Amino acid sequence: TLDDLDQRVKEAGLEITFRQSFFSDPAAPVRNLKRQDARIIVGLFYETEARKVFCEVYKEKLYGKKYVWFLIGWYADNWFRIKDPAINCTEAEMAEAVEGHVTTEIVMLNPENTRSISNMTSQEFIEKLQKRLGKNPEETGGFQEAPLAYDAIWALALALNKTSAELVKKGLRLEDFNYNNKNITDEIYRALNSSAFEGVSGHVVFDASGSRMAWTLIEQLQGGVYKKIGYYDSTKDNLSWYNNDKWIGGAPPADYTKVITTFRFLSQKLFISVSVLASLGILLAIICLAFNIYNGHVRYIQNSQPYLNNMTAVGCTLALAAVFPLGLDGYHIGPGLFPFVCQARLWLLGLGFSLAYGSMFTKIWWVHTVFTKKEEKKEKRKTLEPWKLYATVGLLVGLDVVTLIIWQIVDPLHRTIEVGQCWGGRSRRWGGCSRWIFYGFKGLLLLLGIFLAYETKSVSTEKINDHRAVGMAIYNVAVLCLITAPVTMILSSQQDAAFAFASLAVVFSSYITLVVLFVPKMRRLITRGEWQSEQQDTMKTGSSTNNNEEEKSRLLEKENRELEKIIAEKEERVSELRQQLQDRQQLRSRRRSSNPSREAGNHFSPGLSPAPPPPPPFYQPNLPLVRCLVSEQADKLGRGNCDGSRVHLLYK
Repeated sequence: TLDDLDQRVKEAGLEITFRQSFFSDPAAPVRNLKRQDARIIVGLFYETEARKVFCEVYKEKLYGKKYVWFLIGWYADNWFRIKDPAINCTEAEMAEAVEGHVTTEIVMLNPENTRSISNMTSQEFIEKLQKRLGKNPEETGGFQEAPLAYDAIWALALALNKTSAELVKKGLRLEDFNYNNKNITDEIYRALNSSAFEGVSGHVVFDASGSRMAWTLIEQLQGGVYKKIGYYDSTKDNLSWYNNDKWIGGAPPADYTKVITTFRFLSQKLFISVSVLASLGILLAIICLAFNIYNGHVRYIQNSQPYLNNMTAVGCTLALAAVFPLGLDGYHIGPGLFPFVCQARLWLLGLGFSLAYGSMFTKIWWVHTVFTKKEEKKEKRKTLEPWKLYATVGLLVGLDVVTLIIWQIVDPLHRTIEVGQCWGGRSRRWGGCSRWIFYGFKGLLLLLGIFLAYETKSVSTEKINDHRAVGMAIYNVAVLCLITAPVTMILSSQQDAAFAFASLAVVFSSYITLVVLFVPKMRRLITRGEWQSEQQDTMKTGSSTNNNEEEKSRLLEKENRELEKIIAEKEERVSELRQQLQDRQQLRSRRRSSNPSREAGNHFSPGLSPAPPPPPPFYQPNLPLVRCLVSEQADKLGRGNCDGSRVHLLYK
């Protein structure tokens, strides 16, 4: 039977993937079926082994909506409910395992109530058989096959009668039969091959190979009861299907695990939400840029290096614009546009980062360079040269442009189906190397920016009056980028998470930068009314000028430096005068020691009034150091009050 099945499925273009056989214990073969991911299984075994097999099937869960079993149809109708000491499964477990299986068997009882060659209908035959058995027919082996056996005896009797008639014509008899008599054997074969009659099992006829040609009954176990779902007439190759088959999953299972290639698209709700945030950020950047350009003549704005701030606003706009191509996938565009989208992502993010972060980095770098040098070098670099700042930003942008051009020429980005990401086509090694070089350079700038911002957090300068805000923006941008870059690489296979991390990092970095740099300037100009030009600002009254704390601090610092120089000169002059006084005192002492007789003559003479006392030693007053302390009231002190050029010497 198995060989015949193998040949027939090959002719039909089907495939038997593998076979499993067992002698007594079907546990290992059932596990192999599950391991091989078998879905449609044909079981060729008797009823006793069938119970053992399906007990293991239940244990391995090799049943349900993913599987279908084909079994021999001439088991007893309640074969799976019969208690069997050879298995350790309950009746309910067996019923669950066998539910939905399909059986095929020859039609053993004529479904039409017509009289057969024996002058009995199929129902009359069953009634007579049940009277002979005298017990439950479902528990009697061979009960279902009885009509076939009955018709087989009739076929043999009819064939022998026909053979006997033919042998008489040849002068032979059936009694002369033996297995070496080919003439009688051939006559019996021809008689059986040409047999055709109506039996209790249906129309009886044999094919050339001697097989009974009858209808095949197809049944399915539904709710523990076998239901007829179709017939197959092999003589006419006709299938009669009742369309009453039921499947656990609602449809027949697939014969193998189907791998259906589908594209995973980005969540549209997520894309729309982030796009709205990016659009609002671009609008904010445009407002900040317009504000900075319109108020470029205001001294406070001029002292913040407005051209660098303009570059920051433009860079934030480009970075926010990169969010849109970052979220485009096969849901929106065709395969032909992917190379342009991939390049747009890279160029917008690269140039946006270089302009926005590069301008802030340049500010903080200049402040650190000036205020960490020695005193004499710092004085030489107090004058800010804007072109150097612009050149630094241009250098950073130029490096990015050159890198991106080389990357695009040597190994342009494109879409790959297997991972759905942008990679190089010629060499993954170059694509990965260029990616790491690009990211590594940006990472070094971020780390260096954090260091410079920390070093200059306590510095105050008028040339770049917003460097503290720049430092705060650098902190936030660096932390977001350094966290987001590795996370997006890890989550690259999860499109929603990767897009959310990357896009929100860009959006929040841009928002923080714009708010920290521009909102305080807007607030100051609005609340203080500092909308006048520099020419109008010089015409303000003295009271308004005194209210300008930064201007006052600048003047005091300049005055203090000048006074310190004067004090140093005076202290040096006082030291010289002290040295001169000391030299004169020593000279006077030597003169006194050289005239002792003169001093001896100074005594009382009789009758004369005493001589005047000798003069006391030379008197040297304590000479105070002249210092000018600059305080909040220093502007009230004139430079004349600190004049110490005339030092008076008092002699007695």
